[in-house]
Amino acid sequence: MASDDDQHSGGAYHQYLPDLSIPRFTTMQKQDAHEYAKAFKESGAPPWLHGLYLHWRKLFQEPFKGITNDGRVRPDLFRLQDEGMPISAIVSAANALLAQLTPAQLSLVSYHIDSPEWRSWSNPEFLLSDKGIRLDEVTPATRAAALALLEATLSPEGYAKAVAAMRINGFLGDLVQSSRVMNEFSYNLLLFGAPSETAPWGFSWYGHHLCLSVFLHKTQAVVSPWFTGAEPNVIDAGPHRGTRILHEEEALGLRLMQSLGAEQQRRAQVYALLRDPAMAARGRWNHDDQRHLCGAYRDNRVVPYEGVLVSDMAPPQRELVRGILRQYLLYLPARAREVRMAQVEEWFGETYFCWIGGFGDDDAFYYRLQSPVVIVEFDHHSGVFLTNEEPTKFHIHTLLRTPNGGDYGMALRPLIPGMEQGFLWEGEKE
Repeated sequence: MASDDDQHSGGAYHQYLPDLSIPRFTTMQKQDAHEYAKAFKESGAPPWLHGLYLHWRKLFQEPFKGITNDGRVRPDLFRLQDEGMPISAIVSAANALLAQLTPAQLSLVSYHIDSPEWRSWSNPEFLLSDKGIRLDEVTPATRAAALALLEATLSPEGYAKAVAAMRINGFLGDLVQSSRVMNEFSYNLLLFGAPSETAPWGFSWYGHHLCLSVFLHKTQAVVSPWFTGAEPNVIDAGPHRGTRILHEEEALGLRLMQSLGAEQQRRAQVYALLRDPAMAARGRWNHDDQRHLCGAYRDNRVVPYEGVLVSDMAPPQRELVRGILRQYLLYLPARAREVRMAQVEEWFGETYFCWIGGFGDDDAFYYRLQSPVVIVEFDHHSGVFLTNEEPTKFHIHTLLRTPNGGDYGMALRPLIPGMEQGFLWEGEKE
C-alpha cells in the first residue's frame, strides 16, 4: 500500500503503470498524432471510443441551443458589460502570432466568428477534429507567440494552471513513450474573427486534458466551455517535478460534502457508488465521460437539478461553495472573475450541489454545482493510460459550462450591434 507521502505526492499511480510491450503501446509509439487518429477512425478500435466519436458527430449536427435543466432556454440571464479584460494586450498578442504565420498557416487558423467549429473541440488524445495549427508542429517562435496570446488572455494563476496541464500531458506522453501523440505542445489553436478591441472575436485551444473556448468582445470575455484534466495529476520526476493541479477543487469539494449535516448529505448524494447499476439506464455513465454530463459535444444536454440548494447551507458552507467557484473561474483575470462571481452568487437561491460516491478522506468521488448561469463538474476517473480499473484521486476531470446558451458567448451575440445568429446554430454537414 502506498504511504501517506506517496498519496500526497501522487506517487500512488506508479503501481498502475501499463505494460508498454503490448500492441496498444508498441503501435502508438511508432505513430504521430495524424497517423494515430487516422488508424483510429479507419479501424474503429477501440469500439466503445469509436462509437462515442460517431455519437459526438451526430450531436454536432444539432442546432446549438445550450445546456438547460429542463429543455427550455431561459432568456435575459446575460448582458454586455465592462469586465476589465486587457483587450489591447490580447489583440497585440494575437496580431503578433498572426505575423509569425505563413500564408498556409493563416488559412488553417482563421475561421469566421460564427463558424460551427467553435463546437468541435474534444479532450481525448485522439486528434478527432484536426483544425487550426498544432503547436508541436510549428516553429519555437510561433509556439511562443501562441503561448503569449494565452498568457495575455488568462489570469497569471490561470495561465500557470493551463501550462501545468500541458506539462502533465507531456509527462504522461513520456511515461507511455508516445510523445509524438501526447506532449507538452500537442494542442490545436484556431481563431474566430479578426482580433479587435471593438468587434467580437475569439479563439479555441484544445487537446488532451486541456480545452479552452474564449469569446471576446471589448473588455468582456466568456471562457466557456472549458475542460481541464490530468492523469496523473502530479509530476514527480524530471524538470517540472512538483507540478500539481486540481487538488484544490478536490479538497474544497470534499470539505463541503463532509461539512453538511446527515440529512443534507443524504439528499446531496444522488448515487452511493461511482458506477451504480442504475446509472446506465438513466444515461448517467459512459466509458469516456464516466459521470460527466457536460463534456465535449454535449452542448445541448438537458441536465436536471439534483442535490441540495446552496441557499439552504450554513454560511461556512456557502463560503466553501465560493471557494470552489473561484477555482473554476481561475482562468479569468481578477476583475472579470469578480464580475462573474457576483453574477453566480446572485443565483445561490437556485444553485444545486450534488455528489456521487463516498465522502471519506480516501474515497474517489464526483460532484457538480449547477445554476441557471454556471455548471461545474469534478470527477475522479478510472485509468485510460494507467491501469486502475476503479476511479482514483490521481486521474481527475473538471469542466465548466455556461448554461442557457451562454457557452461560446452565444447568449451575448444577439446583444452586440451588427451580430446575427449565424450558422454556428447548425453543425457542420458531412
